[in-house]
Amino acid sequence: MIGYKTSANFRQLGIFVLLLISMACKSQSQLQTPATSRLDVKEPGAPETKAAPQVNPEKAMQYTRQVVEFGPRYLGSAGHKKTEEFLRSHLKLDNLEEDAFTDSTPAGNFPMRNFIAKFPGTEEGIIVIAGHYDTLYSKKNFVGANDGGSSTGLLLAIADQLRSPQKRDGRSVWLVWFDGEEAIKEWSDTDSTYGSRHLAEKWKKDGTASRIKGFLLADMVGDKDLNIDRDQNSTPWLEDLVYKAATELGYQSHFFGRANAVTDDHQPFARIGVPVADLIDFDYGYGNVYWHSNEDTLDKLSPQSLGIVGDVILKTVRLLDLRK
Repeated sequence: MIGYKTSANFRQLGIFVLLLISMACKSQSQLQTPATSRLDVKEPGAPETKAAPQVNPEKAMQYTRQVVEFGPRYLGSAGHKKTEEFLRSHLKLDNLEEDAFTDSTPAGNFPMRNFIAKFPGTEEGIIVIAGHYDTLYSKKNFVGANDGGSSTGLLLAIADQLRSPQKRDGRSVWLVWFDGEEAIKEWSDTDSTYGSRHLAEKWKKDGTASRIKGFLLADMVGDKDLNIDRDQNSTPWLEDLVYKAATELGYQSHFFGRANAVTDDHQPFARIGVPVADLIDFDYGYGNVYWHSNEDTLDKLSPQSLGIVGDVILKTVRLLDLRK
């Protein structure tokens, strides 16, 4: 009898152990369920959130390389003409406007041309993204990979992302490639920013300027060691919005490590009351040594930098869409 009782106890113990193992397996199975599964279920009435599109960094670099291979792009040069043709061919389906004009410079009168690609939106207002494509007139061997080339290539990559048979969900976005940003002889209020000064005046007269909700300028944005300055000649709240976009994307370490007051293509628009932000890395090489030198070449640039700036610009556009 004693032996039987012992055997029954073992059977009961075995059943208990099996139950524990079964419970442990069930618990382990629950632990292995992806933690994000609940997050994937949309709560009733939750607002829709739309991520900003992303720039293809390799494509931006490819466009930059193609432009730089045209050689120097100073006014009247063969490279300048080739760049105009290049922009025209890539933007011909994008409601392209060519803003042609002639301006007086210290080297005489020059024909100039701004290119404006328009991407209509469903909401009122315009957001402008701009850069320049010309290079120094005074340095005939200067190819401006970063200074002129990077902004040209990046805007073309942004155009790829905005291009759609339907209106974008938000405000209209206009991309502008400025001509004549560089001084012909020496930088001054009258010998520089020819294209942006001309377009700002034109848009002020025809009422377009009053419809612009934000003007984002990209200049010298391809440096491998990317450090975008906080520009003190820009609109503070729009600079704050750029930094918010960079932070939300995890790129804040590349932005606003120092403050700088930059004279650039955004200022003609700031003077007529348009909110502006200049995204510029004015620390190109140690002590900015590559700026306006023949060392401003493609090997100093990286697709990653172009992608970072492009993504932050598009994220800022999305944040501007949300402003009333």
